[in-house]
Amino acid sequence: MTTTTEQLHPPVLEPGDYTKYKIILGALGVVVPLLVAVLFYYKNIFRIAGAGPYLHALPAVNAVLNSLTAVALLTGYYFIRQKNVLAHRASMGTAFGLGALFLVSYVAYHSQVESTHFGGVGAARAFYFILLLTHISLAAVTVALVLFTLYFALTGQYIKHRRIARWTFPVWLYVSVTGVIVYFMIAPYYPAG
Repeated sequence: MTTTTEQLHPPVLEPGDYTKYKIILGALGVVVPLLVAVLFYYKNIFRIAGAGPYLHALPAVNAVLNSLTAVALLTGYYFIRQKNVLAHRASMGTAFGLGALFLVSYVAYHSQVESTHFGGVGAARAFYFILLLTHISLAAVTVALVLFTLYFALTGQYIKHRRIARWTFPVWLYVSVTGVIVYFMIAPYYPAG
């Protein structure tokens, strides 16, 4: 008798009609990036008086969270290549948790503090803005990719999970790594806190 992944590792959510979860995840995949954009561009509406100086360490915290997310993603990838599903789940759950913490920290900082402008010139400036543009664009897509990849895993739809994870993994890893690079490139231009 052949044992399948589904038999060894049953879905976390009970079988049933998952339509409501798909709708919620689809909505979150659109609403979260839009909410981040609103908080970023209309920060004066949401600004808490005096909060800015207390948040000056958050860009470094965000870089650490992005770094740890990248490590968790690579670890999860390693474990699934070794067919160690439980360790893969733990690693990817860690990546998801770190990503959620990053998102909260990112929104807290950028909704309260004025944007820092990159001061580099020439090729460094062009490289920075290309990196930043691809980072931001893919970060918006990553939210929906991560949510649906997680959804398919939790509902035991492992074929769909594997299919979407082939896209989610490299995109999420790129966003995590470029987030750290962007931080190091702009860090010298942050105001002293």
